Amino acid sequence: MSISMRNVAWCAGSTMIIDGVSLDVAPGKTLGLLGPNGSGKSSLLRLICRLRQVKSGVIRLGESNISTMARREIAQRIALVEQQATTDADISVKDVVRLGRTPHRGALSPWDRTDEDAVNAALEQVGMAAKALQLWRTLSGGERQRTHIARALAQTPTELLLDEPTNHLDIQHQLELLDLVTTLPITSVIALHDLNLAAMFCDSLAILHGGRVVAAGPPEAVLTEELVLDVFGVRAHIEKSAVHGRHYIQYLTR
Repeated sequence: MSISMRNVAWCAGSTMIIDGVSLDVAPGKTLGLLGPNGSGKSSLLRLICRLRQVKSGVIRLGESNISTMARREIAQRIALVEQQATTDADISVKDVVRLGRTPHRGALSPWDRTDEDAVNAALEQVGMAAKALQLWRTLSGGERQRTHIARALAQTPTELLLDEPTNHLDIQHQLELLDLVTTLPITSVIALHDLNLAAMFCDSLAILHGGRVVAAGPPEAVLTEELVLDVFGVRAHIEKSAVHGRHYIQYLTR
């Protein structure tokens, strides 16, 4: 497995936030994390890249326990796009994306062709190449999000973690972004709110509720009308799409 978690737990003070989570993500596949606000999605992403230390349990990248890996080694392998990533510095789009190369360079390493190619490719992938020299403070919310994803891609990760990456994006860019991420030859874990986007783009889903995994597996097996009502408190009708073959959810107001 690319990422595996066994009985992972984490507390904030005396409050259990992640409670005995066990999940696997196969190489090159996309896992969607779903759940109500406060269910533990963001916390689990931070545990995977060791921004937080597990209270108990084990997280592995391949065969390596992340608790024994150097932070630089983890950073060379995992890129995280956080929900509220921002900066107040008056810098260009390209300067933000260049930060993605930091884990691959020593303190005195010169900027080389490999670095430049990785940055330019990342900008092209997210459709921001034409705005590479534009100042960060002039960007829209959606453009800032795409820039941060370009920074992550410039890191050339083998695992990509994204926390609500479609926030601030219009429908067209939501679809384009998820299509891009899920067709990259890397392993992805994406925290999402939109159940239909998750069903459309993710290979598998894990539903978190109260810090626990209450369902995991292929979207068509996980997303049931009973689960949507129990976990999200919404009545829904679920059908299989004749267009893309995935299940889609119609929310019922009565």
